[in-house]
Amino acid sequence: MKTNQKYWGALLLVFVSLASTARADVLSEIQKSGELKVCIWPEYFGISYQNPKTRSLQGIDIDMSQALALSLNVKIKYVLTNFSKVLGDIESDVCQIAMMGVGVTPERQKRVDFSAPYLRSDIMFVTTRANKALNKTEDLDQRGIVIAVQKGTLMEGYLAQHLKQATLKVTTAPGEREKEVELGRADAFATDFPYSQRMLLNTDWARVIAPSKTMQLTDYAYAVKKDEPRWLAEVNAFLAKAKADGRLEAAAKNNNLLPILVRD
Repeated sequence: MKTNQKYWGALLLVFVSLASTARADVLSEIQKSGELKVCIWPEYFGISYQNPKTRSLQGIDIDMSQALALSLNVKIKYVLTNFSKVLGDIESDVCQIAMMGVGVTPERQKRVDFSAPYLRSDIMFVTTRANKALNKTEDLDQRGIVIAVQKGTLMEGYLAQHLKQATLKVTTAPGEREKEVELGRADAFATDFPYSQRMLLNTDWARVIAPSKTMQLTDYAYAVKKDEPRWLAEVNAFLAKAKADGRLEAAAKNNNLLPILVRD
């Protein structure tokens, strides 16, 4: 009797494991439903930006997500998210891929899998045209200088560790770091290349300071659910083809991102 119980118990575990594996096959789910659910952050200029005037979506990852859906012969559904919740959205199947310039970090790699990189940005700093004291990154870490940074960004940890004399002001509200600099309560704020381009395009006061030497290069890649090898391979194959046939470069050029494009 005990032997039979062990047998049926072991068999049940096998069935549960097989069922779980079948349910977890994201690529099959996409093909079966005919829909690709893509997580985007609609505030990311040049990446996945919703134009506040036209409400239309634009950016390199809007172009590339549409190309990915076309290659899969499915329709696309955008899921609006942000960087504080996107990993949970992927894990809970709210979306099947995040195409929103997700920076690859060891912490994030513990929770999701990443495609090959397609963009790579260093830290950039935005100051005002009127600020004549700041002209290069070496001018930033000086006594009396205040550098603003958005809480939770990749730049926050780096600057907290490396700034020795300047004061780091961590902001939380959307647009707060920009306002601190515009109003003179901070001398500069830290961001990445795409957002620095938004500031140049949409303001008449911003000036960008690029690093004199490499500070912290971050790879941007597409994030998918962990342990989905078929889906990850499909995404990487698509990305490799888009690099080879020029679609990725064209999308980068259309969105002023050529300087940070990863071509290999």
